[in-house]
Parts: sequence; structure tokens; C-alpha cells
Amino acid sequence: MGPHLSALLTALFALMPLSLGAARAAAAPPPPLQTAVLAGGCFWGVEGVFEHVKGVREVVSGYAGGSRSEASYDTVSSGRSGHAEAVRIRFDPRRVSYGQLLTIYFKVAHDPTQLNRQGPDQGPQYRSAIFTANPEQQRTAVETINQLSRARRFPQPIVTQVVPLQAFYPAEAYHQNFMARNPFHPYIVVHDQPKLARLRALYPAMAL
Repeated sequence: MGPHLSALLTALFALMPLSLGAARAAAAPPPPLQTAVLAGGCFWGVEGVFEHVKGVREVVSGYAGGSRSEASYDTVSSGRSGHAEAVRIRFDPRRVSYGQLLTIYFKVAHDPTQLNRQGPDQGPQYRSAIFTANPEQQRTAVETINQLSRARRFPQPIVTQVVPLQAFYPAEAYHQNFMARNPFHPYIVVHDQPKLARLRALYPAMAL
């Protein structure tokens, strides 16, 4: 074997582990989607905001926080079922973090200083609440609230509840994607379209 051929083979063998490592990295599956469940008044607007955030794959309107084994719009609207109108957000953690979603939740999607109401909607079903899926989400939610409180980002105290998620019940079909399907509905025009404008103004790099 000539010296040139020997050197070429040596170089090829040296590159093989790198090539195999790169192939394994390329073949590795993406991390699984994560889930956030947030309540902040009427779910139409909260859903509409997060449907316009990069990295969010799915938003479902529904009900969380109640003690009953199931929920419907009629039972939740009574204010006696214990549920809150909420949204379930499935997101890609490579593109948007749970903490970033909470920032949008607090600064765009709703007013966290309103107790058991949001705008024209009143009752415990419209409360501000974060339903956490694990201890990490719990810590992030509490730390975010503490940071906003210390910075005095709001004129009144934050009243957002942070509680473990027990169950989430999707709302009726006519509630899903309501803002996208009804952009000229009076409620949407008055209360929710301004939220999209605020999202794009405050976080243009994160908005669709």
C-alpha cells in the first residue's frame, strides 16, 4: 500500500465517527409537544391570541378546574360548576417556551388583576387561572407572577390562581376557532381584535 493511499484511508476512518454521529442526530425525533392550560375570561379571545403565536400547534377551547366529571357550556355558564373557561395549548418547546406563553398570557391575552371577571363577563367561570401539568410549570408560573409583581407591571395586584390541572374538557364545536370563523362578530371586534394588535405590537417576532 502506497503512502498516499494509506493516508487517505486513515483520513476516511477518522471521519467515520463524525459521520455516524451526524446521521444519528439527523435521525433523532423532535421533542414531543408540550401542553399549557390557561384561563383568562371568555375563551374565544384567549384562543384567538395563542392561535397567532409562532410555535403553537393547536389551541382548544374548553373547561378546567371544576369538580364534576364533565362540563358543558350551560353548566359552566351558571357559575356553579367550579369550572373556568380555559384553553389547552399544544406547543413546540423548540420554538416557544412555557415562560414565553405565560408572558403573552399576562401582557396580551387578558387582565390578570380582575377577580372572577374579565371585561364585560362576570363570574368565577371567567377567573384568571393557570392549570399546571407538572412541578416545573408550577414553579415557572409562580416565578412569573412574582417577577411581574415585584416589577409592578400592573396597577393592581395579580389575582391569577396557580393550581394543578385535574382535567380539561373540550368545549362544544361551535366555540372552537371562534375568532377565526367570526372575525366581525361584535364581541370579537370590540374585545378580542385589539388583543391581536397588541400581540403584534409588543412581540412582533413571536406573532404570526
